[in-house]
Amino acid sequence: MMHSIVQFAYLVASALFILALYWMNDPKTARRGVVSGAVAMGIAVLSTWALPQVVHHLWLIIAAVAGVAVGIPLSRVSLTAVPQRTALSHAFGGLAAGLVGTAKYYLWVGEGPEQLTTLRMIAIVAEIILGFLTFTGSLLAAGKLQGISWIPQRPVTFKGQNFMNLGLLGIAVALGVLLVVQPTGPWSAYAFPVIIVLALLFGVLLIIPIGGADMPTVISILNAYAGLSAVAMGFVLDNKLLIVAGALDGSSGFILSLIMCRAMNRSFTNVLFGGFGQIAAPVAGAEVRQYKSETIESATQVLEQASLVVIIPGYGMAVAQAQHRVRELYDQLVRRGITVKFAIHPVAGRMPGHMNVLLAEANIPYTDLVEMDDINRDMPQCDVALVIGANDVVNPAARNQKDSPIYGMPIIEADKARTVYAIKRSKNPGFAGIDNDLYFQDRTYMLFGDAKAVVGELVKSLAGDSGH
Repeated sequence: MMHSIVQFAYLVASALFILALYWMNDPKTARRGVVSGAVAMGIAVLSTWALPQVVHHLWLIIAAVAGVAVGIPLSRVSLTAVPQRTALSHAFGGLAAGLVGTAKYYLWVGEGPEQLTTLRMIAIVAEIILGFLTFTGSLLAAGKLQGISWIPQRPVTFKGQNFMNLGLLGIAVALGVLLVVQPTGPWSAYAFPVIIVLALLFGVLLIIPIGGADMPTVISILNAYAGLSAVAMGFVLDNKLLIVAGALDGSSGFILSLIMCRAMNRSFTNVLFGGFGQIAAPVAGAEVRQYKSETIESATQVLEQASLVVIIPGYGMAVAQAQHRVRELYDQLVRRGITVKFAIHPVAGRMPGHMNVLLAEANIPYTDLVEMDDINRDMPQCDVALVIGANDVVNPAARNQKDSPIYGMPIIEADKARTVYAIKRSKNPGFAGIDNDLYFQDRTYMLFGDAKAVVGELVKSLAGDSGH
């Protein structure tokens, strides 16, 4: 009887997980989607706990308390830290899958070789490889995003790197195949931990050649790996809900990765092995180009005369937490009858939807957020393009310089606006490590400084504050 009730609860939880993904497709129903996912997970945990074979309740209570103790602080991070928090979640998921696979293997070895069926061994090998590489890869990604001093932020590449990486993965898979064929052989006790070590090492080597510009895609790929390891764990534990949830997680992660790769005109292999993000060495004798700085007062006068202003946010806005000042600027411009649109690039920021979430936090109407393809049609009629902390996603080199590392990447065509103001903290290049040609064009003027402070000054000037 209890088994039937649990299976029905699993069916309900599966439906809620699917609805959660569906509802999160639209900002109007996104909150409902989050609640649906949380309720589904609650049902999954409680119904599994109710199974008769679960007898060590104290350990489950300890695990639940530990999870809450870690989860609550992680839920309170700033929006700029959400990408690394997400990477940490993937790390925990991968570690859980790897540890479950390890525990099950040694348990079944002790119970007898008849327990180690071909299906179970395939699932265990997949689980430990995917789980442990996700663990170390996600930890390193989180460290890169957090800017930990002893973790290199730029790509680390060396000769023969791809060959070595694929070789390590190939050895792990080959040992896994041998384990599937002969799970209790005299060498299996040594092969199993070797696979774990190789997977852990491969996770590190997979991430070190990847630069910051590709990190949003890498996070979604790691999300897919975590989901696939959960699928394998579901087969190991004979848990249908875990298989469904893992499949949803894995497939959505891969689909998102494909969308983002398309947005950057890059392939999976290019992202994983390209080393994109290295700083280009300066060319000897090259012309030194100069920025044109502008004052707040002059920028204010041009903004006041505009009919259409397009604001292009980037990670610099997120770091400065300037979204509320941007909302004030939006209000000042709209009050003057000026049309204001926000141009959203698919990979602006550090993770998918980063800019959307920040602007939604400031209660900017979602109808004024326009996707890249749609806003580009309007850019020739745009009076002022205001670039706030964005860099590579507005670089015209992606369109007209075939030797550029970002050539072919779709961009927001800010250079087609009549006037461009770019708010930038420093003269340093973006994540791609190259200068932005937009900033040296005749119609572009720089407003150097912290995005929050600069936008705040624009708001004061527009409001007629005499403090200037």
